[in-house]
Amino acid sequence: MSEPTEETIKRVRNYVAKYCDKTGLTTHSMPEVTDAVVLGLANNIDTLGKPLCPCRFYPDKAEEIKSRTWLCPCKDMKSYKYCHCMLFVNKDGMPVTEHLPEDHEGIATYGITKDPAPEKYNPPK
Repeated sequence: MSEPTEETIKRVRNYVAKYCDKTGLTTHSMPEVTDAVVLGLANNIDTLGKPLCPCRFYPDKAEEIKSRTWLCPCKDMKSYKYCHCMLFVNKDGMPVTEHLPEDHEGIATYGITKDPAPEKYNPPK
C-alpha cells in the first residue's frame, strides 16, 4: 500500500471529526484502530478517487465504487448508524447495533449496543 498524502489524511480526519459531531458518536478509544481506518480511507481517496471502506475485500474496487455501498460513510452507517470498521463508535468503543435488522451480522457479533445519541439518528427515507 502506498502512503496517502498528508493533505488527504488531514481532510479525512476533519471529515471524521465532523461526522462524529453529526452522529453523536466518537472514534475508537484505541488510536491505532482509528489511524488504520483513516489511513486506509485516505489511501483509497488518493489511489481510487473515493473513500472506499478499507476494512473489506473487493474483487473489483472500481465496480464497488460504482455501487457506492462501501463509500464512507457506508450504507450500513447511513441506514443504521453501524460502522463495521469501528471508526464511529460509542464512548465504550462499541459500534451501535440498536438500529440494525435483527438478522444483521453486527448483532450476532456485538449484541445490542444502544445509540448514545438517538436524536441524531436520521436514516434515509
